[in-house]
Amino acid sequence: MKMDNTDIKILMELQEDSRLSIRELSKRVNLSPPSVTERIRKLEDSGVIEGYTIKINEKAFGMSIQCIIQIDLKNSKFEKFKEFIYNHPRVIFCYRIAGHSCILVKLSAESISEIEKFVDDVSNLEATTSTNIVFSEVPINESVGKFF
Repeated sequence: MKMDNTDIKILMELQEDSRLSIRELSKRVNLSPPSVTERIRKLEDSGVIEGYTIKINEKAFGMSIQCIIQIDLKNSKFEKFKEFIYNHPRVIFCYRIAGHSCILVKLSAESISEIEKFVDDVSNLEATTSTNIVFSEVPINESVGKFF
């Protein structure tokens, strides 16, 4: 989809606060509410906007320990792994990757023993793991504006 500066402004405003009313958004981008509504619909229909969500602070739920786990797993065990990981309550993200490992998982936990249990459960799938504890998150510019 070809986007102009107004589309980019709409995206940046929605990224900052996806709860903005159409009326408020139209004021911020200097367009009529129907025009803003139509542009948002086009951005949604084209797949530029995939959805609207919230950002959860895991620490507010007592999950003060985060780790990144690299997992090496046989292809024959991948389906079982997907079943295991799909509803796991502590998994923040899971990527199938190419490189040193084949899977990368981010976990939030209340304790090291919770992480150990996760690693033990994954090891039962004949996998090997390498666990890295997160000290802190380095801030990055997440603005959609950096793509333009």
